[in-house]
Amino acid sequence: MSVRTRFAPSPTGFLHIGGARTALFCQLHTRRLGGTFILRIEDTDRERSTQEAVDAIIQGLHWLGLDPDEGPYFQSDNTALYLAAAERLLAEGKAYRCYCSRESIDALRESQREQQIKPRYDGRCRTRTDFPAEQPFVIRFQTPSSGVAAWEDHIQGSIRFPNEELDDLILVRSDGSPTYNLAVVVDDHNMGINLVIRGEDHISNTPRQIHLFQALGWPVPEYAHMPLLHGSDGSKLSKRHGAVSVLQYREDGFLPDALNNYLLRLGWSHGEQELFTRQEMQELFNIREVGRSAAIFNLDKLLWINGHHIRTATAEQLLPDYRYQLDKRGIRGQDTAYLLQVITEFQSRAKTMVEMVDKSLFLFVDTLGPYEEKALKKHLLSALPQSLMALHQALAGLETWQAQEIDHCFRQVVADLQMEMGQLAQPVRVALTGTASSPGIHETLYLLGRSKSLQRLQDAIDFLQNKPK
Repeated sequence: MSVRTRFAPSPTGFLHIGGARTALFCQLHTRRLGGTFILRIEDTDRERSTQEAVDAIIQGLHWLGLDPDEGPYFQSDNTALYLAAAERLLAEGKAYRCYCSRESIDALRESQREQQIKPRYDGRCRTRTDFPAEQPFVIRFQTPSSGVAAWEDHIQGSIRFPNEELDDLILVRSDGSPTYNLAVVVDDHNMGINLVIRGEDHISNTPRQIHLFQALGWPVPEYAHMPLLHGSDGSKLSKRHGAVSVLQYREDGFLPDALNNYLLRLGWSHGEQELFTRQEMQELFNIREVGRSAAIFNLDKLLWINGHHIRTATAEQLLPDYRYQLDKRGIRGQDTAYLLQVITEFQSRAKTMVEMVDKSLFLFVDTLGPYEEKALKKHLLSALPQSLMALHQALAGLETWQAQEIDHCFRQVVADLQMEMGQLAQPVRVALTGTASSPGIHETLYLLGRSKSLQRLQDAIDFLQNKPK
């Protein structure tokens, strides 16, 4: 049977890094086996679910290249199916109406805590025969009182829950709305889900869902519960560790392939290999090889992987993310061929696309801001205005503005002035870029263009001539 699995987020917030990892593992496992990956939006919590969150989830998945084969489906469209399943269980004596008030349930649990008993509903309405017409009720599932709920988890191994530790879960609330566990079971059955890949925080839900599948006479899916992500300090992953929206990683200049590569390695390995292409991920990943231990999220490692993917990508592959970062700075309408040249010169110098744009921004602004203080003191203030003037005059006389001619011109000026290359190149670099770091000096001049290069050299000359003694 072909594998069908699903990623089922609740639209009560953004798609965070843990959810993206679950979606990635779902997609990779099904891709390798030729199966189907489904997106289901579990929006039964109508008070907390928002369209903004739905949009953020779909956009985040699309940016990561995790578009589903089917969906998105929405649980809110299937309420009638959930209620029909609950009514069927009622008719078959596998569920019952519970009329206990919230106050009586709270009192029961408080009494159990005082007796050091695990708080749980005691099933007092199971055998109730009176059905007060005006009194609100919930529908509860009649959990088997003996035996075990057990399954062989693809990641966690053999798991067993004694039924006597499980109380009778609510299927339908007093307002007539279905609960999470009922909706999930009905959807998983109707969608043909036969492998559920999700976080280990759902393990406690699994025995309840197995009971519901069995009570409804439906085949039980297989399960794989992934270990959760922790921060570098060992605590549960939070915003301070990097548990922010997936789309925030785009804003911060990470590449989707790099983020996927990093998430893949959180709990799964293939020998000592650290770096994977998307094709390798799909060919090699197997959910059964995921470890049971909590994975540690490390931002420095992600930066290292991102830098590698930037260096090894083609300029064409980086162009959309580079344009995106330029657009954020209000820089639009740049020639594609020119941008590809810029990317080629800068991709070995940045760990993020934001850093790449920061380093190349001098190419796109009309005027530089203040010179970087350290670069100013170390390189530009020690330069002689006459050397910059000689270079300015020579460059202004070039017939064409090509990198090879610029390089020849620059070397000729250095030779004429009997200077070392660095003695002129570094002050010129500061004059052109405002910093002491850029590609080769003739590449920098070429990319900046004749007009801007000559103007910035003149600005530096004026600065040196007018500096205080």
